[in-house]
Amino acid sequence: MGSETQKSLTFPKLLNSHLHLGYLFHVVSFIIGLSIGITLSFNSHLHIANLFSFSSLKPLLSPPPLRLVPPSSPQQPPPLPPSMTVESKKEQPLMHNMDDDELFWRASFVPRVEAFPFENVPKIAFLFLTKGPIPLAPLWEIFFKGHEGLYNIYVHPHPSYKDFAAEDSVFYGRRIPSKPVEWGKVTMMDAEKRLLANALLDFSNQRFVLLSETCIPLFNYTTIYNYLLNSNQSYVGSYDDPRKVGRGRYNPKMYPSISIAQWRKGSQWFEVSRSLAIEVVSDKKYYQVFKQYCSPPCYMDEHYIPTLINILFPDQNSNRSVTWVDWCKAGPHPGKFGKGDISQDFLNRVRLSGNCSYNGNIITSMCFLFARKFLPNTLQPLLELSAMLFSSSQSMT
Repeated sequence: MGSETQKSLTFPKLLNSHLHLGYLFHVVSFIIGLSIGITLSFNSHLHIANLFSFSSLKPLLSPPPLRLVPPSSPQQPPPLPPSMTVESKKEQPLMHNMDDDELFWRASFVPRVEAFPFENVPKIAFLFLTKGPIPLAPLWEIFFKGHEGLYNIYVHPHPSYKDFAAEDSVFYGRRIPSKPVEWGKVTMMDAEKRLLANALLDFSNQRFVLLSETCIPLFNYTTIYNYLLNSNQSYVGSYDDPRKVGRGRYNPKMYPSISIAQWRKGSQWFEVSRSLAIEVVSDKKYYQVFKQYCSPPCYMDEHYIPTLINILFPDQNSNRSVTWVDWCKAGPHPGKFGKGDISQDFLNRVRLSGNCSYNGNIITSMCFLFARKFLPNTLQPLLELSAMLFSSSQSMT
């Protein structure tokens, strides 16, 4: 009996001792686990802190990036919107497969939301209507230099012309799909609309100036940019000429779409705002009338845009051109200038010998921004005088 009592007392002690050891084992395991966790957590925080500390010392992080970039991948500034990209001529090739109808349709789109969803810098679109090469390109290179992102160039040569512009030229990759052009024919006006339409595809283009391979700029880029971007009018010669070369070209069959009182004549070399450019490429009513009833001795490029603007938006036009030409000699073509004609006095007479109104309330002698027709042999003397032409900005007064 005593032996059984002793056995019964020994068993609870053993069980209690076993439970005590189990509890002790769990406590020790918890302490060890907690120590390991603290150590790992400390090392992890130290590693992350060191990582961000090292990243913040990189000299290229201005402003800091939104994500970490491995050291082997050099940081680059965020990409600019398409209209702001300086190298857009390489990223957005101008060649396409659209026919004129589709091109004019796309170019006539007008966003209903006026505010741009990205930063937009207004540009001038320079539209070169040429037979082939641009002999005075080196002068234009100097003119455009340093103003990347403020202009776009579009060139419409004869389709058979092989373009040899160097890759570092402002004219490289600026050719648009073209068709043959005949002087005095409707194909001339088709080419002008084609240039406008291609330029309208870029929403950053706000002013559009038509030029030829014989044109030169008369002032530096800043002066011309400010002159056009601050203008509240377009620059299209549009006047009622009672002579045979004016009203004498009107075809009575154009009536009632176009009356003799609405008929206008002007220079082919225009400069227009974006709103007027859209009207030109989207018009079908008056264009069809001209195509049907205006043929030599009626020249569409001298009458269509002047008449269209006079009918639709006369208040938006200054009724003068900003491209100077010499009509002193009688004939269908203006005077040409060769190497012997180029001098500082001659260029200054062209630049500042006018008297015109700017924005309707400023009288200025600065009426012309471009001039033509300059032969290829004028390049060298023009380059020698380029410092004078492009030196400092010219004031309006």
